Amino acid sequence: MILPDFKGFPPVGRILGIDWGLRRIGVAVSSPERDFVFVRDAIVLPRGADNHAGVVADLAKQENVVGIVVGLPLYPDGAESDTTKMVRNFVNGLATKTDLPICTLEENLTSVSAQESMGRVRVRDIKAQLDSESARVILENAIAMINRG
Repeated sequence: MILPDFKGFPPVGRILGIDWGLRRIGVAVSSPERDFVFVRDAIVLPRGADNHAGVVADLAKQENVVGIVVGLPLYPDGAESDTTKMVRNFVNGLATKTDLPICTLEENLTSVSAQESMGRVRVRDIKAQLDSESARVILENAIAMINRG
């Protein structure tokens, strides 16, 4: 079920953070107490794959999470892009594959923040790690919002 905010999220339990991409999906998971966030390997899908929602729903089940947060890319003025529409379609598809609460969170500048936190990394490694680091930032921001109430 897609929620407008985090009020419907269970107060405890692991949360899955997602940085959606057409070919690569960044993944992060919180601890049950939500005091730590762990980066997982990005999900790499072949060109033309259309099973993004099913793959993430299966991962949510494997990770035993109680909710899912998906980064929503918007322009700085809040306008939506073509990618925003694709993410919304992904979220709608995900809602048909799982009964878990799903919430989107604006993700402006998460890639910049993630890359800064990665420190000095070889250029070829940035691509492999950046999506899941972005998912970590999205999830940490979501947890901060949940904790604020």
